[in-house]
Amino acid sequence: MERVPRRQKKPVSQAGQIRIIGGKWRGRRLSFPTLEGLRPTGDRVRETLFNWLQLDLPGATCLDLFAGSGVLGFEAASRGAHQVTLIEQNPVAFHALRQNRDLLDANTSELDIIHQDALGWLNGNIAGTRRFDIVFIDPPFNSTLAERALSALAENAWLSAGALVYVESPKASNHTTLTRPGWQLHRQRTFASVVSQLYRCP
Repeated sequence: MERVPRRQKKPVSQAGQIRIIGGKWRGRRLSFPTLEGLRPTGDRVRETLFNWLQLDLPGATCLDLFAGSGVLGFEAASRGAHQVTLIEQNPVAFHALRQNRDLLDANTSELDIIHQDALGWLNGNIAGTRRFDIVFIDPPFNSTLAERALSALAENAWLSAGALVYVESPKASNHTTLTRPGWQLHRQRTFASVVSQLYRCP
């Protein structure tokens, strides 16, 4: 019987590309769509962030809110996170995330991609026994989404003891409003146009 050739997986044909810079998928390039507010975290910022996380990431359960290109979630999975959940509302971005997961031959237990509003997901679900060790918050700039996400995380018991929460925000924003009772600013660095902050939760 004639064997039908297996169709090769191709990256989604989109306007931009991101490169995974560390771990098992190091050097892999993934495409992302051009959408308003979608701004992938650059290599330099990402390298700094994952240097901060290198001792905490292996085996961690991670949450990438406002996933967009998915670069933070994919990078975390590449570097040894046990499981990463990515939340994305935009249907075009969501479709690209799923295609990129297929391109990497990852499964849903490793990279769980959910098509939903991030705040609605945080406030509409019961955490139960599910807790996240590391959370990435990098929403569209010029919005109050980061503050609202921090409140939802804290109020709905989504965080494990000692969890780390990363917030990326524009350089011009008021960063003092992002702290929560008992949270400590663990790391901070200012780049050309963004500020990276890593909080340690109680």
